[in-house]
This record gives sequence, structure tokens and C-alpha cells, in this order.
Amino acid sequence: MSSLSIPCQFDPPTTSAIVSYHCPWPFDAWGLDVVGPLTKSSRGHLYTLPATDYFSKWVEAVPLKKVKKENVADFIRTHIIYRYGVPRHIITDNGKPFCNSLIDKLCQKFGFKQRNFSKYYAAANGLVEAFNKTFCNLLKKVVAKSKRDWHERIGEALWAYRTTIRTPTQIGDLGLAVRRPIITTHRTENKFLPKWDGPYVVKEAYTNCAYKLAAEDGLRIGTINGKFLKRYYA
Repeated sequence: MSSLSIPCQFDPPTTSAIVSYHCPWPFDAWGLDVVGPLTKSSRGHLYTLPATDYFSKWVEAVPLKKVKKENVADFIRTHIIYRYGVPRHIITDNGKPFCNSLIDKLCQKFGFKQRNFSKYYAAANGLVEAFNKTFCNLLKKVVAKSKRDWHERIGEALWAYRTTIRTPTQIGDLGLAVRRPIITTHRTENKFLPKWDGPYVVKEAYTNCAYKLAAEDGLRIGTINGKFLKRYYA
């Protein structure tokens, strides 16, 4: 967790075996964490619940008065699935709001899997905590002197974050997040469906089997691991 006082503090991550996590496309995997407790807002909010897409770095976030499993399940359903489609994975810590029967039922209903930060620490927890720090700093810049209106300024802070150009894509999140078709399921008769976007043109190839691509309109996408690509025949 992190906090904003709008003081920022972070619980040290639990170390475990480091597993490399590769996310091939936008909205394929999201990392969730809780930021807080913060300065109590004028409406009684103490926390924010952000979710970060691992490919595009697109972020959704909501203010919370309490961190409960019902809040988390509702956030995943309404702010991730209903807006961007069913992900393949969500990655969280092992706290009770994230690891419980209600979240298990949600995973079963929509056909996605939950992973834990402790096993995906290098790629998962680092990205989420990096966003938490940035988000705290952005929120500090837009809140009033009383610091109690932060729940109303989350949208403004997210806009600033989403429109900031970052590597390796060299474009803002708004340029990437609109390109992924909505995925309604990853299963049919208990089997995963292959999902392919494209075609794309390979612009750069690297020795570690990674590629930078470009869409037909010239928008560059990448870096993509080669195992997530296949040859396209016109």
C-alpha cells in the first residue's frame, strides 16, 4: 500500500521466486493495488484502488471509503471488464480484499485468472508501485490546500498521467488504449480462444526475439516478445 498526505508510504514487498511476466497486448493483464490510507476526503474517502494495464500502462482508479472485497469485485467488473473486455490475468497482493471467494467466483464467471505479486514481483509489483508514486505526486499537484478534495480530482490526475508520453511506445496511453478489440471471453467449451490483432509491419528486430511493430496507420507498437507473434499471409 501507499499513502498520500497527501504522506506517501509503501509496505515493503514480499520477496519470492522471481517469475518473468510477458504481456503481449493491451488489457491482457491488469495489476491492482490499494493506495492509502490518505488524508480523509470531505466525503469520507481514505483510499484509492488503481488498476494498471501492463502493456499500455493505462490506469483506472476509484476512491474508496473502505477496502472491502465487494468494492474490489465491483471495480474489476465495472471499470475493467465492462470497459475493456475480459483480461487474461489480474495480478494482486495476497490481502483479504483481493484473495477471497467472491473474487474467485468472479474469475470463474468471466474466465480469467488471478496471479499474486509474490510470484510475479519483478514485472508486476514494480510497475504498480511505480504508478502509485507517480499518482501520489500528480494528485498533490491538483488538490486544494485543504487536501480534502482529492476524491474529486482523481480524474484530473489520471488525465495527466494518461497523456504523458513514455517509453518504449513513445506515445501516451490514450494512443494505445483504444486499439484493442473488446474480449468477451477467453473460453469456449473450456478451451482458450486464440486472439490475434493486426496485421502489423515489423519495424525493428532485436537479438532477444523482441520486435517493434507498426500498424497500417503508422502507429508504432512494442516492444513485443516474438512468441506472441505469427506470420501473416495476405
